[in-house]
Amino acid sequence: MRKIGYAIIGFGGIAENRIAREGFGMDRSRFAGHPNAALLGVTDMNSSRREAASRLGLKWYNSVDALLDDPKVQAVFIATNNRSHASLAQKVMEAGRHCLIEKPIATTLDDARRLQELARERRVSLAVDHMMAENAYNQRARELVAAGAIGEVNDICLHMEFCYGATPDEAASWRCADPSEIGGPLGDVGSHCLYMAEFLLGGTVKSLSCVYAPRTLDIAVENGAFVQFRLDNGLQGTARVAFNQPRGGLGGTLTNLGYEVYGTKGVIRGYGTLFQLSGHPGEPVPIRLELDRFTDMETVKVDQIVNIYQAVIGRHAQSILDDRPLDAGDALHTLELVLACHTSSGRQGRLIEF
Repeated sequence: MRKIGYAIIGFGGIAENRIAREGFGMDRSRFAGHPNAALLGVTDMNSSRREAASRLGLKWYNSVDALLDDPKVQAVFIATNNRSHASLAQKVMEAGRHCLIEKPIATTLDDARRLQELARERRVSLAVDHMMAENAYNQRARELVAAGAIGEVNDICLHMEFCYGATPDEAASWRCADPSEIGGPLGDVGSHCLYMAEFLLGGTVKSLSCVYAPRTLDIAVENGAFVQFRLDNGLQGTARVAFNQPRGGLGGTLTNLGYEVYGTKGVIRGYGTLFQLSGHPGEPVPIRLELDRFTDMETVKVDQIVNIYQAVIGRHAQSILDDRPLDAGDALHTLELVLACHTSSGRQGRLIEF
């Protein structure tokens, strides 16, 4: 089967360990490559990352221009800091390459719309890595909700709260030190909560209000936030996100990254389902999905685990093979919701409607 040739711009820890090793299957001790995508090489501003690329047998490009000069590179995965996404994506698409981006698509709606228009104009496929919707446990939860397994659903609570920014290095990172990066708790993980609420409940957020959490951590971005929202199907929900919650340690932190979907006949609870995990053996904690019918508890199983990063890359690559380009409409919508959260909080939690 023909494979699309990819390269990565920005080869930090997530790009190496999640996107390259898992998504493209470069960790041959665990994966047999990717069925319709091949990672050819990478570039990064930090030249010390060249050694990590070499260990995976990847070509190192000395610059973005050198990467785009390689005719074998048909698509680019952008995994840099948020504020650089728009300019890099524009350059990639103007060079005629397809583009897959770590969320968010951009840090302003104007930039996001411009990228979408450029993708349509150049007929290239543009998508953002909303990988949690590819998790087999989340997909099973969505099926259970739709099938009425917990009766009539009326509420959902999603939470991604952990500790980040407490050390000098973390506090100085772009996620914590520069609000214009939209990388605080709302941009970093609130975005996941919002698109996953829509995914699990089969609706679209039509209104929201948000307030920031009290400040206990000395960082330039918000410490955390509480978001209340309503979907077009009438269902409501909340999202809690934070950088200042230790949650006991690694195990407590990871299992806390999940949700509860509330119905008249039961509750579906996800543990570790809102994170970078797929459910493979040997991950730091096992993902769990529980169906609580109030009188009995069922641990929900799934038929097959699919790596969430491989699924995102596969969907993007297949759109190229089928000549049916993606236009990142979902990513633009999610960015609009995140920016609205900041606006609402700046207005004492005023309701914003879409």
